[in-house]
Amino acid sequence: MMEQNNSTARTPEPHIIVRDLTMAYGENVVQKDITFTVNKGDIFIIMGGSGCGKSTLLRLMIGLKEPAKGEVLYGDVNLWSLTPDERERFMRNFGILYQSGALWSSMTLAENISLPLEQYTDLSPARIDEIVSLKLSLVGLAGFEDYYPSELSGGMKKRAGLARAMAFDPDILFFDEPSAGLDPVSSKLLDDLILELRESLGTTIVIVTHELASIFAIGNNSVFLDADTKTMIASGDPKKLLVECKNPTVQSFLNRGRPGGCRYDENEAEQHSAGPGST
Repeated sequence: MMEQNNSTARTPEPHIIVRDLTMAYGENVVQKDITFTVNKGDIFIIMGGSGCGKSTLLRLMIGLKEPAKGEVLYGDVNLWSLTPDERERFMRNFGILYQSGALWSSMTLAENISLPLEQYTDLSPARIDEIVSLKLSLVGLAGFEDYYPSELSGGMKKRAGLARAMAFDPDILFFDEPSAGLDPVSSKLLDDLILELRESLGTTIVIVTHELASIFAIGNNSVFLDADTKTMIASGDPKKLLVECKNPTVQSFLNRGRPGGCRYDENEAEQHSAGPGST
């Protein structure tokens, strides 16, 4: 039976509604009957075991793959009722950070961030330069405009990719496994930055991740996808799910790596998310 828990720290205001969604590749159904709400200001975690369809769900939510059934609503806009041109324009409201950072290796950071602004706006070169400097400053990379991706550490590449994702001042940021390939210190610093962006800009953030430290430290809402039943089996604050959800699959996932199945330590999360940093 699916357990649902919602944060009571603030009055929820829906930002994204996924309703009765089925994801499939041809006749192969990946997930079915997916329904959940991402509220404004959430750090929303899409989690589950390998092969359950986490990244596929993200692709449906950002307009890159059409659902076999169901709706993805942004306010009163059904993303998949739009024409392809309308959907492409609407997707400019999103900022997306992929696993690799997806930076062009032949371009400097300034050129990477300015490229979408040059393609899709009429802003002057001087104004674009201002925006580039601002975005790099927001992610702790002020002064790195002329660096190439090959000259950066893994954590710095992720933050540079995030700077580009924020080029259009999106009110929703999507992350696909942002901590992949990072050491624990760099991963923690990226989590701190995500928290800082949510608090300072009010951005709604949706993250695909399997990293428990990140899930507990920054997530306040979530959906759990199950590969065996091919549907969602839990939703809500991950910390509450760990304590309250009785589903053994959810418990096994959230307690993995904890000696004797020990319970989540709130001090651990506070320590993990104690202030912004950079690497």
